[in-house]
Amino acid sequence: MSTDVASITLASDSRLESLGVTAEALLGLVERAQRELNAGPLPSVQIAIACDGEILLSATLGNAAASSRYCMYSCIKPMVSAAIWRLIDSNTLDLSQSVSHYLPEFATNGKEVVTLEQVLCHTAGFPHAPMGPRHWWDSATRRQRMAEWRLNWEPGSHFEYHATSGHWVLAELIQEVLQQDFRVALRELVLDPIGLPRLELGVPADRQDDINQVMIVGETPTPEEVEAVLGSAMDLSELGHDILLRYNEPRVLELGVPGAAGVSTAADVTLFYQELLTNSHHLWSADMLHMGCREARVAHLDPSNGVPANRSLGLVIKGNDEQAPRRGMGSTCSPQSFGHNGVGGQVAWCDPQSGVSFCLLGNGLDANPFRAARFGRSMSNRAGALRRNAIGQ
Repeated sequence: MSTDVASITLASDSRLESLGVTAEALLGLVERAQRELNAGPLPSVQIAIACDGEILLSATLGNAAASSRYCMYSCIKPMVSAAIWRLIDSNTLDLSQSVSHYLPEFATNGKEVVTLEQVLCHTAGFPHAPMGPRHWWDSATRRQRMAEWRLNWEPGSHFEYHATSGHWVLAELIQEVLQQDFRVALRELVLDPIGLPRLELGVPADRQDDINQVMIVGETPTPEEVEAVLGSAMDLSELGHDILLRYNEPRVLELGVPGAAGVSTAADVTLFYQELLTNSHHLWSADMLHMGCREARVAHLDPSNGVPANRSLGLVIKGNDEQAPRRGMGSTCSPQSFGHNGVGGQVAWCDPQSGVSFCLLGNGLDANPFRAARFGRSMSNRAGALRRNAIGQ
């Protein structure tokens, strides 16, 4: 546990004033994060706020170097989806086409009907299909493993989060249609044009020294706390965090598990979301950005929380129903907000109404998921309120 603020960078007072944001409010966000670290058990966090294409706040707190990077976990999913969007725009991929049209190995066990759209929306029907370290090192072995996968339900009939399986399919689609490594393609299609050199999927061993090691921290919640939050007793003593520690391994970081193992600073994540707002580099058509960032195409309930999924082609849309805050963006940003969080408390979203994008990254996988969720909501609420006066809310 540390009480040190490693680094804080703020935009100029004049720039903040022009956007209707105060330095006091931004520093209040830092203070809230610092209180969380002081209370324990998180080792470090990094936060960033951007607006109008510019970083307004970047801060690293705790036991970490100011310039360090963090494993994003599922916060990398929108970047991979954004690469797919470019291939849809160029007619290289067809949203309504079956995956097996491009990957013949996929046409087994009823999967020949699964479409690209269903994979992007987590309605494809194979949420827990296995793709572990024995199979994930090369394309041929990955495709062989996919041929063995079976469906849990009829594609399109149900939503369930495909934590890693769907994005392995997206990676193979990218490799097949471009005949190019998916990590290189992501960089060339999305990250390099925007100018995000420190946001990476697949980090060579000689560039890993600035990545903070992930660690499991804290204690699991008591049965009483579980029942108070969920309404019934449940054993959360084994949350499966141990497998996530594999993402500390140099070889796994170099591989770049496509739905779970991106690496970045919080600042680069917020700038990615700014690009989704402005499309200043003209990477996507207006229709594609609407489908990717604004249009909720999935109304099925999420079985993990009983809330309508509100999934676009790769992102979560906050929405304006009473359950909207439970989708990971807090209660103060607008219903049009979109983003994608990651395991262990990673948060990333953008609010088109205020123009604010926010990211919170950390390297402590809290064994108490309720505490991690409360911290993320609190930070999102503060970030979402930053420009409410400026935009007349």
